[in-house]
Amino acid sequence: MNRRVFFIVLLLLLLVSSSTRVESGENDFISFGISQKGLEFAKDLLINNAISSLIPLQLPQIEQKVQIPLVGKVRMVLSDIVIYQVNVSSSIVQPGEIGVTIVASGATANLSLDWSYSYSTWLFDISDSGLASIQVEGMEIGLTLGLKNQQGSLGLSPEDCGCYVHYISIKLEGGASWLYQGIVDYFEDDIVSAVEDTITKKVMDGVMKLDSISQSLPKEITFGNVATLNTTITEGPIMTNTSLVIGIDGLFTQIGYELSSGRYGKGLLSTGSCNSAEKMVGISVHEYALNSASLVYFNTNKMYWIIENLPDQKLLNTAGWRFIIPKLYKEYPNDEMSLNFTILSPPIIEVENQGIVVSVSSDVIINVVDNGEVIPVACISMEIKASGSAGISLSTLAGGVSLSKLTMSLKWSKIGTLHMVLVQSVMSAFMKTIILPVVNLRLKVGYSLPDFHGYGLQNASIIYGDSKIIVCSDVVRAYEYVSHRILK
Repeated sequence: MNRRVFFIVLLLLLLVSSSTRVESGENDFISFGISQKGLEFAKDLLINNAISSLIPLQLPQIEQKVQIPLVGKVRMVLSDIVIYQVNVSSSIVQPGEIGVTIVASGATANLSLDWSYSYSTWLFDISDSGLASIQVEGMEIGLTLGLKNQQGSLGLSPEDCGCYVHYISIKLEGGASWLYQGIVDYFEDDIVSAVEDTITKKVMDGVMKLDSISQSLPKEITFGNVATLNTTITEGPIMTNTSLVIGIDGLFTQIGYELSSGRYGKGLLSTGSCNSAEKMVGISVHEYALNSASLVYFNTNKMYWIIENLPDQKLLNTAGWRFIIPKLYKEYPNDEMSLNFTILSPPIIEVENQGIVVSVSSDVIINVVDNGEVIPVACISMEIKASGSAGISLSTLAGGVSLSKLTMSLKWSKIGTLHMVLVQSVMSAFMKTIILPVVNLRLKVGYSLPDFHGYGLQNASIIYGDSKIIVCSDVVRAYEYVSHRILK
């Protein structure tokens, strides 16, 4: 089974059920699972790719020595036996206590082979050869795929695997095939056993290769050159008769530092809040995971912004502030200005029923550029509360924010006491008309999600509530942007 198939199956095996409620462990802040519909999708994908990897499948040579009256021992050989086509008419998937069981039934297969026979008497040697085609009917292939947590990675094992062939028909071509058809039919049991044993071994080998790839996957995902996400499995896989769920650590750490791990002492996530049973998968992200990312970006000094140019440049000239801060204009008439926004602590992210709420503590230093010299003249403390929502496409998470609350206080001033009511009114308008549109422009472009080799989310909806964000979606190759949906 190739690497592309593995990533798709792994993605599907790690997404949240739309019909199950399972409390996760104390150290997982992102949960993944798959509903029955998702399991069906994964099963069809797995079967189709397994068939393509099986074909052509070489079977071992079969040889028999048959005692024929008046003739003696006849050596018969079936060689170059190849399964070149397999069709599956129906299949089922069923999660259970020990793993996920997949059964393909009513399957057919087509084989080709070379046949030959020879025998000798004291007078002469006789031999003949030709080709044969075989139709396999009523084939069933069953696999119980064991899933378990192996030191933070997803372990896969073939708990039970088998293949059963109900009936085959053999048609010989070439040589005196009409004469030997009955003799070749003698090999029917051997051919059936070869098909059953070879397919079973091939499926089991595929699972072991899949497990090897799974064990080699990194336990962290890098985002840009700043952060890594801890993807160590901390809970599950947990299976019911209709779903599968798993939890990962889900915390962000600065690149170059030891991976962080959640130690909050209680179960934080309850999965299974997707309202529609028609969705294949769901992803649940707790606000602790978001706040860990906030901490990383704060610690890497990414949260500051110097504003020196604006579309309406008069807002960055002391003349534009002369009625709000008269002393500023009096001391620095018609001087250029700049605003230095600095975040004082990691923004606090809370997930509420109406969306995401971000609380930010910031200082804004007002600078005057006088004869080329940058002079700080005042510092204003700001407490900002913004609300936001998100939408998701195949590979991009995008969204927007709006200002919910703004409070300000004067921290220090070299230009006397400021009328903070007027200043706050201007700064509020400044935030709404200048700052937030710039931020929303970037958020509209969005941020890339981890790549899963061409497969992504479609018809995704985002639900907010209970301190977490839950993405409910189907999985396909195509994508479209879908806006958020509020949890009722």
